Amino acid sequence: MKEKPILGVTMGDASGAGPEIVVKALTQSQVRGLCRPIVIGDAAAFRQAARIVGSSVPIRAIHRVSEATFDADVIEVIDLHNIDLSRLEYAKVDAMTGQAAYECVVKAVELALAGEIAAIVTSALHKEALNLAGHHFAGHTELLAHLCGVKSVTMLLVAGDFRVSHVSTHIPLREAIHWVKKERIVEVTRLTHDALQRLGIAQPRLAVAGLNPHAGESGLFGDEEEREIRPAVEVARAQGMDVSGPISPDTVFYRMKEGQFDAVVAMYHDQGHIPVKVLAFEQGVNVTLGLPIIRTSVDHGTAFDKAGKGTAQPTSMIEALKLAARMASTVSR
Repeated sequence: MKEKPILGVTMGDASGAGPEIVVKALTQSQVRGLCRPIVIGDAAAFRQAARIVGSSVPIRAIHRVSEATFDADVIEVIDLHNIDLSRLEYAKVDAMTGQAAYECVVKAVELALAGEIAAIVTSALHKEALNLAGHHFAGHTELLAHLCGVKSVTMLLVAGDFRVSHVSTHIPLREAIHWVKKERIVEVTRLTHDALQRLGIAQPRLAVAGLNPHAGESGLFGDEEEREIRPAVEVARAQGMDVSGPISPDTVFYRMKEGQFDAVVAMYHDQGHIPVKVLAFEQGVNVTLGLPIIRTSVDHGTAFDKAGKGTAQPTSMIEALKLAARMASTVSR
């Protein structure tokens, strides 16, 4: 029988609800039935998180993947000893927790690149805390690209059959407009197409959203569609992809919801994020495309408002674990 994939789960920002969410998710039988999870973080912080959520699950500190037994009744943590509990304050932006979150991601990438884990599943980090710690990245996507030594990455949000990738993500809207270039759109469309094939969709049907109202209305409301987006769609079609567009942003997501498309390529962060979060705020999963490793993540922030209360829901983390296991199993076939 084929072994379940090993997934490395990062702690995220310990001032938030990440550790509590991880504990709740890893005590679910549906998760344990699909993968062999190993947490990367601070073991003491996870023991405290278990107490907060009212779980008696033992937290076992280890130092390397080879020490893991993957007992379904235990949560095993590669203990980085990087949180001082006497200093930890919930819902506080802190360089200590920003540094710890950074170290967890670095360790996870190291293990994934070495082939010791099949995929990374990340808890939310706090961008301000990350930068306070001296690591000047806009978020996980940019940090992971740096650590993996790649330049061409993008974000794919997945909520069941609702999937949205992005031409640009964490940049000001004024700058995002300048990212709407033929080459970048073709690149993101290809990354999206390949990712959907890894998810088992042999012939993905993709839609490319317009940038302007009504996809520019033949140049009346802007010319990016005719100058950059339509030529990109034509190139993608010439490369053998089933691509439609540019399609008006106010209808393209509804059309995917109705089953006409398997994914939409959005032009900027909020264009793609808003429909996903309206439809499936707690179920969404973030996937980074273009990396040499598999990475999924919760599609929510650090939940500072719920940190330390035991009330944060693990739904997105559970879905991220399930999707990572599915992707890892597909790749390993």
